[in-house]
Amino acid sequence: KKLNRKPRFGICFDVDGVLARGTIPIDAGVKGFKQLVDATGELRIPVTFVTNALNRNIDKANQISGWMGVPIQPEQMVQAQGPLEVFTKFHDKHCLIVGQGKIFDIAKELGFKKVCTIEEIRDAYPLLDMVDHDNRRRIAKYGYVEKDFPRVEAVILLGEPKRWESSLQVLVDLLKTDGKPDKAPEAMPETHLPVIACNMDLQFMERACMPRYGHGAFLLCLEALYRKCTGNDLKYTALVGKPSEITFRYAEHCLSREAKRLGIDEPLKTMYLIGDTPEVDIVGTNLYQRYVNRLRSRVNNIEPGDENSKDSHNYDPELPECRNVPADATFNEQTVERVESILVCTGVYKPGVEPDKEGDEKNYHGHRDFPRITELYRPKVLLKDVYDAIEYILEKEEQTE
Repeated sequence: KKLNRKPRFGICFDVDGVLARGTIPIDAGVKGFKQLVDATGELRIPVTFVTNALNRNIDKANQISGWMGVPIQPEQMVQAQGPLEVFTKFHDKHCLIVGQGKIFDIAKELGFKKVCTIEEIRDAYPLLDMVDHDNRRRIAKYGYVEKDFPRVEAVILLGEPKRWESSLQVLVDLLKTDGKPDKAPEAMPETHLPVIACNMDLQFMERACMPRYGHGAFLLCLEALYRKCTGNDLKYTALVGKPSEITFRYAEHCLSREAKRLGIDEPLKTMYLIGDTPEVDIVGTNLYQRYVNRLRSRVNNIEPGDENSKDSHNYDPELPECRNVPADATFNEQTVERVESILVCTGVYKPGVEPDKEGDEKNYHGHRDFPRITELYRPKVLLKDVYDAIEYILEKEEQTE
């Protein structure tokens, strides 16, 4: 099918459960992508991949390109950590980064210049990690030496670590001691270091028959332990990744950049997201529609010459601070008016389970800092798979002959 005019819309694809299960592509995705390319095999519609995965952008782009048989650019990736590139005030701070894989490369790609890991802190302070009984025995047998280690100024939780127990211990220690765990605090602090977390997914769909724990499960453990040990709630400086509004604002920024690369000079007006998880993909898309509605209302009410007008395209005074876009964030202009969610049945969501029931407290799997609002769980449309979703979009946008 041939595209009959320049599109005024873009498509955001979730990856796990939509385009692939683990490392195995879903046939419907391969088939569907053939409708989005021109005669040369290049995408002719602005597309981004909005995933809560954690990889280098080049690696994820190459993986998806291999699956779909379509050239994909690193700039089309909107992974969990992506929005951190606009959190520039942390880029020069000494940040602890937590996660697995190429986390140093990922941090550098985002702009962070001074980073350390849990392993380095455990090495500097051997007495901290006593849940590791091997470490206990080493110290009993060989003794220990503490090293001077620069104060940690912020914690960046990119993804779940390998050894949760050790990481949870050291993280709580750092939060209790303002980043310098060389002596016990005289009293439990009311505030703590800045904490930024990427990806709040409690579960995700891999190749197993049931969903697997995601980074949200690790965050749940950290929140519970911090509260149990200090009596205070853990407060996030920022929560990025779906369903956070900032991730969808970043996704629109990347879509509009992709549109310019494709020679589309008219602003995008509609943004579709195809996902498989109601409490992440659908809630996030619907939250972003609300964000856009508030933003457009504020812009329409700005008085000529208002000095605050420059902030109107990013910062939302009605959002909690941890879900907000930094006021100094540099993005392409926000132009999308309609944000549509499409739920498919090839991943976490199973047919027969009403999406709006996921908003019930008993079944709630979302993060504590996001609302349990039943209507947010309702997709614009429910379809079998991503092929049907692409067909639906192209027909609705009158992009097929």
